[in-house]
Amino acid sequence: MRPFLPNAALALLFTLVLAGCGITSPKQVTYDPEEFDSTTTHTRSFPATQAQTCEAARRALLSQGYLVTAANADLVAGRKSFQPASEVHVEVELRVVCARDGGGASTIAFASALQDRYSLKKLNNSASVGVGALGSLSLPFSSSDDALVKVASETLTDERFYDRFFVLLDRFLVPEAVQSTPVAPPSLPAPSTDGPLRPVPPSPSRG
Repeated sequence: MRPFLPNAALALLFTLVLAGCGITSPKQVTYDPEEFDSTTTHTRSFPATQAQTCEAARRALLSQGYLVTAANADLVAGRKSFQPASEVHVEVELRVVCARDGGGASTIAFASALQDRYSLKKLNNSASVGVGALGSLSLPFSSSDDALVKVASETLTDERFYDRFFVLLDRFLVPEAVQSTPVAPPSLPAPSTDGPLRPVPPSPSRG
C-alpha cells in the first residue's frame, strides 16, 4: 500500500528537488596567497634618526623627478608619470615610512611602490536629431573623445627597484652632527712663592 502524502508535503518535496538541481559547484578561483617570506625587499636600516632618514628619502625622490605629495618626520610619498607606449600611461607612487629601530639611533625605512596603468580609450559621441512628429533620434557620429581609463594596479615587488632606491637614499643621508667638547682656555702660571714679593721700582721719567 502506497503511503499517502498530503499536498503540502508533495509541494515541499518538489521544491527541494528543483533547488538541488539548480545548485552548481562554486568556481575555483586561482589565487596566489601572500607568503610573507621576505623581509629585505621593502626594508633597510640606516644609522640615522627618523627625520634624517625621511629627509634623505625626500631628496632622493626629488632628484629623480618625483612629485612629492607628502613629507614629514616619519612619512614621505611621491608620484612620477611614465609613458612606455603611445596609448599607455603609467603612474608610480612610492611611499617611505621611517620607524625608529628599538631604542638606538638607527631607523628602519619601509618602502612600497604602487603602479597604476592607464590605457587610452576612445568614446564615441552621439547627437540627437529632430525628425518632426517622430521626435528625436540619437545617431552616432564619427567624432570621438580620448580618455585615460585605469586598467591595472599592482604593488611593485622587484628587489632591484628597491635596491637602487635605498642606495640613492643612503647617498643623501646626512649623519648626525658630532657634538664637540668645548676646550678650556690655557691656565695662567701661578706666581712663585719661593721668597717675599719685592716691589717693582718705577721706571725713570724722561725730563
